[in-house]
Amino acid sequence: MPTEIAEAQPHPVSIEALFERCQVTEAGLSSEEASRRLVRYGPNEPVPLRRGTAITQFIRFCSNPLVLILLSACAISALVGQRIDAAIIAAMVAISIALNFVQAYRSERAVLRLREQVAPSATALRNGRYVEVPRRAIVPGDIVRLAAGDLVPADAQLIQSRDLHLQQAALTGESMPVEKFAIGSEPAADKSASLIFLGSSVVSGSGTAVVIATGSATAFGGIAARLAVRPPETEFDRGTRQFGFLIMRTVSFLILFILLVNLSAHRNALESLLFAVALAVGLTPEFLPMITTVTLSMGAVRMARKKVIVKHLIAIEDFGSIDVLCSDKTGTLTTGTMSLDRSLDPFGQPSDRALSLAYLNSRFETGIKSPLDAAILANPRDDAEPYQKLDEIPFDFERRRLSILAGRNGARLLVTKGAPESVIGVSAYFEAGGTTHPLEEEPRRRCEKTFRELSAQGFRVLAVACRQIEGRDRLATDDEHDLILTGFLTFFDPPVGDASESLAALRRDGVQVKILTGDNELVTRHVCEQVGIKAERIVLGDEVQGMSDSALGHVAEQVDVFARVSPAQKNRIIQALRQRSHVVGFLGDGINDAPSLHTADVGISVAGAVDVAKDAADIILLEHNLQVLHSGIIEGRKAFGNVLKYLLMGTSSNFGNMFSMAAASVFLPFLPMLPTQILLNNFLYDLAQVTIPTDNVDPLYIRKPQRWDITIIRNFMLVIGPISSIYDFLTFYVLLKVFHSSEQLFHTGWFVESLATQTLVLFVIRTAGVPWSSLPSRPLATTTVLVVVIGVLLPFSPLAQPLGFVPLPGRYFVFLTVATLTYLCLVEVAKRWLMGRLLAKPDRRVGHRARRHSGAVA
Repeated sequence: MPTEIAEAQPHPVSIEALFERCQVTEAGLSSEEASRRLVRYGPNEPVPLRRGTAITQFIRFCSNPLVLILLSACAISALVGQRIDAAIIAAMVAISIALNFVQAYRSERAVLRLREQVAPSATALRNGRYVEVPRRAIVPGDIVRLAAGDLVPADAQLIQSRDLHLQQAALTGESMPVEKFAIGSEPAADKSASLIFLGSSVVSGSGTAVVIATGSATAFGGIAARLAVRPPETEFDRGTRQFGFLIMRTVSFLILFILLVNLSAHRNALESLLFAVALAVGLTPEFLPMITTVTLSMGAVRMARKKVIVKHLIAIEDFGSIDVLCSDKTGTLTTGTMSLDRSLDPFGQPSDRALSLAYLNSRFETGIKSPLDAAILANPRDDAEPYQKLDEIPFDFERRRLSILAGRNGARLLVTKGAPESVIGVSAYFEAGGTTHPLEEEPRRRCEKTFRELSAQGFRVLAVACRQIEGRDRLATDDEHDLILTGFLTFFDPPVGDASESLAALRRDGVQVKILTGDNELVTRHVCEQVGIKAERIVLGDEVQGMSDSALGHVAEQVDVFARVSPAQKNRIIQALRQRSHVVGFLGDGINDAPSLHTADVGISVAGAVDVAKDAADIILLEHNLQVLHSGIIEGRKAFGNVLKYLLMGTSSNFGNMFSMAAASVFLPFLPMLPTQILLNNFLYDLAQVTIPTDNVDPLYIRKPQRWDITIIRNFMLVIGPISSIYDFLTFYVLLKVFHSSEQLFHTGWFVESLATQTLVLFVIRTAGVPWSSLPSRPLATTTVLVVVIGVLLPFSPLAQPLGFVPLPGRYFVFLTVATLTYLCLVEVAKRWLMGRLLAKPDRRVGHRARRHSGAVA
């Protein structure tokens, strides 16, 4: 329905009136009409996503301040007659922009294709049948079908509902689910009772609704638009900002220093300005955005091959940085495939009564069908056929039980199943041998002993109870009292065959696995012992409830297993761990896992999870398997490591060369290198590093989580940079005192030496160990060596004269070889010292950040 019509007309009182307003029939919209409405009203996105086109990407690269400075310098050079310099600057700018654009654009497209694999969808009635369509393609007038676990795809009005309960805390702040009713029903006399909104999720029940508003026209869209402010600063934002300030301060100092020295020496003002600008460009890692994007997108593609889909690129660094993984045991340590073992009376004797009632309960349940329900329904009972469902109280993690009111021949039977502690707690009687008895203290102890013994044997246990209800067809939670305990059902969920090996691999690579489960401690201990998790101490939800945040943080670090915890308590445990400087991943797939998925640094879900969980997650596993998750973590660390290489390169030897130029400009009677030569040197140097995203990563480096640390970058600058400057000054001495160089020979000799040393040093810096312990990728080795060869051949090429180069004497290459080899050896010694300190640092960072979605570089 057109949104403006919906808002202008009164609230419809019948389904027919609603269909007429929405201009839709019982067969739903046709594909053609849906396409027309999508064009008219736009994608169903509360805040429109900025999907960059090729043109906008290109304009963004061209508008980079450094590019604008270079283009201005190019124009000035052309105006004063330095056409060759202008042409060289223009060519290098064009090639740099083209490389950035092509690589980044292709990477973005690849990531979008991956993201579409796990894009949220909705079930809409199109052309007379229900089909899955992307949620962003839902339009006003669509008829959508909802079930437990679904996200409401847009603002809509219900035309059918069955025990439909929605969680709409994101809109109203209400913590408890709200029941919704179809239009025309008596409870829906209040308009809000039949309206459902984007931003809410289905807890239980089912419904069919007609969409009345999409995208920014929804209630949630209005809130999102008003709150569309800059998100909290992430660790990546903080790190890049600090890195930017470091570079900016260094560049500003060098530029002002060089301009002051050259102008006081009465040198050419334009040439001095161009020289200072060229130094600024030389020190600035202008390929960082491209290197980062390509590295992460390649990591995302590799992760996809290993069945890990990344929804947000910037989550990759956090994924690799995880040092604590929190998860339920079901589906992680166990297969999640339940099989019914036995049906027992309250004292553990065989009895079908509990199974008959549980089947009735599961058959009419409209919430998410758990593996326990599937196991129960696999054993159909004929005695359930005469019953009809009257009402339902959905399961929640406070009550830990679910109740159904069923009717037969005028009688009304309340059937409750759930956690034994919860069901026994609201029972006043028990049934054994076909008769009912009061559940006094002694039989209550026997019942509790029965389920504890079953739990200690590794069985999942459900308790079943019932009672007659008189004269009512509706239920309230107050009705769950004075129940008759009829018995227990036991289920077996075998451990995953490779769980022990996967857990050992995660521990070896610095990831501590913590189990947060709603099961009781006896079952949990049994399973944990089978897969090698220490469970000497298990903290229960009641204990968590009574702890302060600081005490919980201390306990959460020491204890690996938490049992009988509610979703809210899981959330507290994750927050406590993050406040203790851990990077926390949470693996969840249920309706109530969404808060914890949001709270964790990295929310991880699976392809088969409910929509609420998948929407809240950053990472989607195509298989619920710890090995798949472990592979994804390793790929995240590889991406992290490759970006760090570029940063360390750009702020170490490169800084040394720029510092050498600044110092040399003070003592030499001429510029140590022409501006165009500096720009060419920097361009070739950056060109050698374009293939860093393809490089292999040192195995030693990926064996533990790493963090963004501006200190290590600064240390590399302050240690490796001066070593580079020492060799630059040595080169100056040799050129001036041994070869008695002219200005052009000096420029040429230093150009070749600086390019060779700062490019080849990549082979040293790229690994934490000795260079030959981890070989570079073929593309990286090729580009690096090729750039050095080009630099050596340029003075002998036809381009030498336009560039201001002259041929170098043969003896100079002897010096160049010796200087380069000794320089690399000295850097290796310094690097081993610096990297040793980096890898030895504790896996901590204080005040990680207020919100997840960290950036993607080290």
